Amino acid sequence: MAFFFRNKQAKSDLIKRTKDLLARLSQPPQLTKTQDELSKSLAEMKLILQGTHETDSSPEAVQQLVRDMIHEDFFFSLIQSIRLLRFEARKDSQTILSYALRFRPPGNTEEDTIAIAYVIDHRPEVVVELCRGYEHRESAMPCGAVLREILKNDQIAAIVLHDESMGNERAVRVVDIDFEHPQTGNGVFWRFFHYIDKLAFEASTDAFTTFRDILTKHKTLVSQYLDINFDLFFERFNKVLMGSDSYVTKRQSIKLLGEILLDRANYNVMTAYVDKGEHLKLCMVLLKDDRKMVQYEGFHVFKVFVANPHKSEAVKKILTQNRERLLKFLPGFLEDRQDDDQFLDEKSFLIRQIELLPAPPAAP
Repeated sequence: MAFFFRNKQAKSDLIKRTKDLLARLSQPPQLTKTQDELSKSLAEMKLILQGTHETDSSPEAVQQLVRDMIHEDFFFSLIQSIRLLRFEARKDSQTILSYALRFRPPGNTEEDTIAIAYVIDHRPEVVVELCRGYEHRESAMPCGAVLREILKNDQIAAIVLHDESMGNERAVRVVDIDFEHPQTGNGVFWRFFHYIDKLAFEASTDAFTTFRDILTKHKTLVSQYLDINFDLFFERFNKVLMGSDSYVTKRQSIKLLGEILLDRANYNVMTAYVDKGEHLKLCMVLLKDDRKMVQYEGFHVFKVFVANPHKSEAVKKILTQNRERLLKFLPGFLEDRQDDDQFLDEKSFLIRQIELLPAPPAAP
């Protein structure tokens, strides 16, 4: 009986004990013993949450563990320290965070899980700290995976888009967000341009996946956000991402731009984008890139300019001035895509549209 009591007490102390170890880990010197104890505690925590192949986890034990995490502010502490952990402990931490944040007690019908509701209402710094995980190579992947899991929630996405806290400042609360207020470009969302452009390949690709999820899975929220921050966003998008020296970043960014412009929810954003002559010039340069997939993705953006029935004077002028060049260039454009019927139909349509443009005035 005494052993059973000690076992229950040990479980109830697990979160506090692990948090104390995390605090010790951030203080030099970093002792091997501390790492060993942390690895053991995190493995025990994962076992409570997930169970084993032979035995299922107990919903009551999981619920108590999650409540202890909330009470001890454990989510923030673990995320802040995850880069200091050993590789296997980082993997366990990712599993713990993902499982605990999405855990829903039996019979719970609330829209948000208990942990997500806590993060949104009381600790949005957890969300910001997950984003900042990309600042360090060791934490980029585990933090990115957890972040994408909770970004399925619109309010979490709103925190990422609108938080402009610096350092240890208090993060924005959803109830305090002014959705019509323009951004400065210094918030946590805007750091993703740096992460995608400057990080090593694996972390950069992971950051782009998160960036894409933010921009494509929250249509109403993002449409308003891009509308209000149009110039700031596309100036950075065009320069940093579409102008990247990385083939993968460049290609992914052009493809993402096409998705954004062709989404009906972003109609106002699309019309504003295709109104600008400099954007058309950028797309026409992509058509002549020496990499075929860049050409292909660029084509899907270029077609939006040509197909637009309400072209601006700047766009009309550029297309008219280049009418003859385009009519010579497009028939042989990506000739090897003969099996792509949709592409061939779209290319034929664009050629017909360009033929309908007035010929440029003859030089005097």
